Amino acid sequence: MSKILETMRESVLVIGEDTRILASNDAAYNSFGRKNGALEEKRLSEVIRDLNLHEAFRKALQENEFSDLKLEILGTEKRKFDVHIAPIELDNVKSAIGVFYDITQIDHLERVRQEFFSNISHELRTPLTSILAFVETLEDGAIEDEANNRRFLTVIRRNAERMHHLIDDILELSSIESGGISIQPKKVSLSNLVKEVFTNLSNKAGEFKVELISKVSPETQIFADVVRMEQMLTNLIDNAVKFNREGGNVTVSYSKNGATDLISITDTGEGISSEHLQRIFERFYRTDRARSREIGGTGLGLAIVKHLAKLHGGEISVSSTVGKGSTFSIELPSNQ
Repeated sequence: MSKILETMRESVLVIGEDTRILASNDAAYNSFGRKNGALEEKRLSEVIRDLNLHEAFRKALQENEFSDLKLEILGTEKRKFDVHIAPIELDNVKSAIGVFYDITQIDHLERVRQEFFSNISHELRTPLTSILAFVETLEDGAIEDEANNRRFLTVIRRNAERMHHLIDDILELSSIESGGISIQPKKVSLSNLVKEVFTNLSNKAGEFKVELISKVSPETQIFADVVRMEQMLTNLIDNAVKFNREGGNVTVSYSKNGATDLISITDTGEGISSEHLQRIFERFYRTDRARSREIGGTGLGLAIVKHLAKLHGGEISVSSTVGKGSTFSIELPSNQ
C-alpha cells in the first residue's frame, strides 16, 4: 500500500477507527504536514480542522459510506480540494481512505476565465451600444441634420476604433501567451526609440498638457527586439500621459545594475494605492474603471508589457506613492 500511495500525485490519508492517521504519502505531507512534522499517529483533528471532513470519515468508519466533498484550507495561501472518502479494510482492521485532489489552480483558472468573459462582454458591449444608438438616431432622420450628423458619425467611428483596438490587443495577448510570437533581440539605441515614441504621442501629450522628458543619453544601447521594445515603451508612456495630472510630466530614464538594463518611466499622476499594485498587470484590471473608460484604453496594455518583458528574459515592476506619481521599470538582461 505504501508503494501505491507514493506513486500518487494526489494527497492521501488513511484513517483508523480512533481517527488517527495510519498512513499518508509525500503529497499529503506537503499539503498538510509541513508545520506538524510526520502525519502518522496524529489525530485527524490535529492536522485538518474541518467538521464536514471529520463527519465524512466517521460515516466511512462507522456506517461504511462513501463521501465526496469540497475542502478549503486557509494558510499562507488558500488551497481548495475535491475530496473522496471511502471505507477500506487493512489487515482485517476497519479504516477509511481519503484522496484529496488539489483544485486550487483549476479553481483560479476558472475564475480568471469567468472574469475574462465578463470583462470582454462589457468592454465590447459599451462601444457597441453607442454605435447602435447613434446609427438608429441617424436612421430616424438625424442624417439630414447638418448641425449634428458629422458629430454622430465621429462618435460611431471612435467607438468602432475602440472595439478594433480591443480585438487587436486580445489577439496580440493570446498570440504572446500561446508562444506564437518570437523576438529577435539585437543592440538598439534606446534614445532613438524613446524619441520615436515621444513623436508618436506628442499630440496626446499636448492634449493632456503633459511634458515628455527623456533622460536617456544618446549613446545608450540595449539588447532588445526593436518592434516589441517600442510597443512596451508606447504602452507605458501612453498610460503615464493619460493618468497624469494637467501640467505634469513623464520622464524616461536609464540605469545599469550589473548585468541588467533598467528602463524607467516616471509620471507625476495621482499614484496607485498598495491594494492595486499587486494586480496592476492583470488583464482588464483597472484601478479606476470610470476614468479608464472615459479616457480610453483596453485594459490589456500592462498585461502585454508584462509578457513581452518575460519574452525578453526580463521583468516589469511598479512603485508608486499616492498623490505623487508612479514609476514603471522594465528590467532586461544585458548582452555583455
